[in-house]
Amino acid sequence: MTDSHGRQPIHQLVLKVHSRCDLACDHCYVYEHVDQSWRARPVVISGETLGQVARRLAEYAADVELDSVTVILHGGEPLLAGPSRLRNICAELTRALAPVTVLDLRIHTNGVQLNRRHLEVFREFGVKVGVSLDGGRAANDRHRLDRRGRSSYDRVLRAIELLRLPEYQHLYQGLLCTVDVANDPVAVHDALTALAPPRIDYLLPHSTWDSPPSGHGQGTPYADWLLRVFDRWEEQGRPMPVRTFDSVLSTLRGGPSLTEAMGLAPSDLAVVETDGTFEQADSLKTAYAGAPATGYDVFRHSFEEFAGHPGVRARQLGVDGLSDTCRGCPVVESCGGGLYAHRYSEERGFDNPSVFCADLRSLVEGVAERITERALVAAVTSTDELRLAQLELNRLLLADANGRLAGAVDWDAAWRLFVRLDSDATAGAHLDTVLAHPYLRPALLRSPDGPGHLPRLMAAAAAAAVRAGSTVTLGWHQPDGEVHLPTLGTVRLPRPGRVEFTITEGDFQVRVPEYVGEEQQAEWRPLETLRLTEEAPLLIDDADPYRDRYPVPVAEPLSPSDLALFGKRLRAAYGLLDEREPGWRGGVNALLATTVTPLAAGTGLRIGADAPGALGVAVDFEAEEFVRELPLLGRRSRLTALRQIADLTVPGTGAGRLLDEASEYLGRATASPARSAEDLRRARRALDRLTAAPPGELTENGAYLVEEMHTEWMALHG
Repeated sequence: MTDSHGRQPIHQLVLKVHSRCDLACDHCYVYEHVDQSWRARPVVISGETLGQVARRLAEYAADVELDSVTVILHGGEPLLAGPSRLRNICAELTRALAPVTVLDLRIHTNGVQLNRRHLEVFREFGVKVGVSLDGGRAANDRHRLDRRGRSSYDRVLRAIELLRLPEYQHLYQGLLCTVDVANDPVAVHDALTALAPPRIDYLLPHSTWDSPPSGHGQGTPYADWLLRVFDRWEEQGRPMPVRTFDSVLSTLRGGPSLTEAMGLAPSDLAVVETDGTFEQADSLKTAYAGAPATGYDVFRHSFEEFAGHPGVRARQLGVDGLSDTCRGCPVVESCGGGLYAHRYSEERGFDNPSVFCADLRSLVEGVAERITERALVAAVTSTDELRLAQLELNRLLLADANGRLAGAVDWDAAWRLFVRLDSDATAGAHLDTVLAHPYLRPALLRSPDGPGHLPRLMAAAAAAAVRAGSTVTLGWHQPDGEVHLPTLGTVRLPRPGRVEFTITEGDFQVRVPEYVGEEQQAEWRPLETLRLTEEAPLLIDDADPYRDRYPVPVAEPLSPSDLALFGKRLRAAYGLLDEREPGWRGGVNALLATTVTPLAAGTGLRIGADAPGALGVAVDFEAEEFVRELPLLGRRSRLTALRQIADLTVPGTGAGRLLDEASEYLGRATASPARSAEDLRRARRALDRLTAAPPGELTENGAYLVEEMHTEWMALHG
């Protein structure tokens, strides 16, 4: 998703509500590093500043059409603001934002002051609580002492015990631990897991090339420490998510980064200080005095202006924003150059790899080696098995979403429906149709981030019930005026708000209980389906809110006449491909799309990211272009889909890139005989390099594909 300027929108706000702290942690980036701007700021955010922040953020969320926004109450120590003031802050943010988007409120605290009065406020507004703790007593007290030099450990444990009480457990977000290699990693991890946190986040100590971390230049102490924790986490059966590890696991499989500290995901975070000034990430305070400053504030500037600030844009450039060293590194997709602040040196600014470069590479490679499954899987040898494996992945993601959303009344009703449909063979086939819809995957992947994607998953449950002919009533809060039922169509509501779907025997009725107007009528726009073959109907989805999974803009929903013309041209293009390449549908690399989405004019053919079975086609495509490009896209799509469910190579090695090159050049040689000789030479060069790769870089799956491509090369060359 991008804003009107093609930029990554701001989805997260760190709001400083109190600028002082009751601990004196010697590794704190706010008070103990070179930037001391906290000294000149108000101790507590004022009502005027808070109101302006809330208004600005609500305006931005409405303008950019954010489906959710996360506000993290921060400091200093935010609990020092007191329960009464914190309640006012939560109420003001809710009042301003709830009408325009889903508000996800969180607080990061050292836990020392946490009591039931705070927790009652947090329960009222659904504020998730993250607590900083560095391990057991000895590990935690190495750095986290109060201003009198006393231990904070017992007070933090009392706070966590409160959070684990049944009435507050749903607010317990997790623990944040700063790594100190002087502490025993297994003892630290065991101490944290004993507190049953929903999540653990291990953080590298903030450092730069000018102020390097302890042990820098002496091997890879931070990677060694984290890998011992990873091994212990694996032994335990991964009892809770660990964000650093989950991010590496995700990116090694081609998925998104889950943390700003690693990966190439663009920054989507703003910081507002107690005086209303906009800043970039707090970690930049480590680099030099004034490093996070923007010169903007909420009284004179909007969040849109902040999103366009050069410093913010610099952290949204992906691989193009990295140093030459990083761009040439085989683990760059997972490491992402490390945390932006950790790249700083006075000599070269941020044009460096992370000061933890050697550790990050060792960590990624160590995890890659540990998780690689080398045995051949059926999906590599069979298109049908690959399709089933992709469906099973969506089922696993849905089950994972249930683990995070369970307890919400609306969601529990949907989950019971999913289970009921899945237990019936006939209804289960209809459920599979919805679960296999390409644009459901993005919502399943993003659902752990907060409640913003609940409406999408509720709509999927409704669609499955309609298809299966079930009888059920589902209700949820719909933050915008349209509900898209995956594979079926779009309901335009009379207004956003609470919505109820009553589904009976394949039909449904929609009610918006809060709507007081004279008309309750919702508008229904069904999707079009082309039946190219009886076995493979093709859905034209020009309305799904998650269809924007392409590197080019999608088209706006088409008029009936334009939709009819688009469908007619698609039918003709597929007919021409059948004529030119009889039997192409049976090929292992055939792109058997289930869903086609119209793209903006002039953008050609594209495959969707994290959307298996999706094909994007420009509204002005030509049949010859379609016939030429679809086989190439099929090859890319197959490799992408295989990587989501199997290991072809050890992740993070160069073998994966060579597989892509060999497949791409073979595809070009097939599609364009005029270039076949050069493309065949390049394909052979990539295959030879794969054959000569160090032992172990290819799994049995990768070796099978290399042999398959060797056979294909011989047929083309001969």
